[in-house]
Amino acid sequence: MITKCATFSFTCLLVIVVSIAAFAQQIVDPHFNSNVGSPAYTKNYPRVLFDEGHNNSQTAAGLYKPFADLIFNDGFQLVVNRKPFTKASLATFKILVVANALGAEDEDEEGAGRPAFTEEESDVVRDWVRAGGSLLFIADPAPYGSAAEVLARRFEVDMGKGSTVDPIAEKESPNAGWIVYSRANKLLGDHSITKGRNDSERVNRVMTFAGQSLKGPEGSEAFLKLADTATDRLPGDPPKESPAAGRAQALAIKPGKGRVVVLGEASMLTAQMTGSDNQLFGMNLPNIDNKQLALNIMHWLSGVLK
Repeated sequence: MITKCATFSFTCLLVIVVSIAAFAQQIVDPHFNSNVGSPAYTKNYPRVLFDEGHNNSQTAAGLYKPFADLIFNDGFQLVVNRKPFTKASLATFKILVVANALGAEDEDEEGAGRPAFTEEESDVVRDWVRAGGSLLFIADPAPYGSAAEVLARRFEVDMGKGSTVDPIAEKESPNAGWIVYSRANKLLGDHSITKGRNDSERVNRVMTFAGQSLKGPEGSEAFLKLADTATDRLPGDPPKESPAAGRAQALAIKPGKGRVVVLGEASMLTAQMTGSDNQLFGMNLPNIDNKQLALNIMHWLSGVLK
């Protein structure tokens, strides 16, 4: 999204404009291979509730269809939710997926950054997780980070809300907002999610696409750890920039008996094409392990990975 500049130069502005234009033209990649060689579940399929009841921009039949197809092929049973969260609505599910909820119908609409969840719903989700449920919670930068903040606070997660960039990232990706996490650059954490069940599921290189930064509570584990050179840029005139050192774009948390994965970027777990030249964008990009990361996250949330 933005390179690190001493001043807000034309170069910085150009990167922002190009990134925004690309995001505006995202479509699902119809050629993405969602097959799973060795499904984790061939019986006793874990039930996954996929949230579409909070103005979510990522839906199971829309931009998150590649993710939905992938986990279905891995043996998960996916059910779409279009209602507020209640104790009863969560009771029969193992995993809840919430991706890019909003406080209004569209991200450009006034009020988009307002809370997407009520205090009561947030309490319900927190209590359900503590009792043994698992949550995959994904939010892009503002307005999504702002809209998700009420629920994030229930798990003591601070959302940066601005766009996170790292000038070092441009050595491995098209721009400073597309950040590579690898074992080589030591930004990929050593966690069950990155190890997988065996060597064939080992994750070595992951890319995120213009996300926000996160800070988790004590005891949380960052498996996509931002470099000390990363910064957060919040919209404004002029934009406000702050260091993102010590923060992350992916966290694993164990509240009570449950499990939570929080991601500060949504496109890493789907497969899209963008721009007039249909550039690959997401887990369909070659030479990254985002597809395996998506499976490993679900395996950890379901308990296949300890």
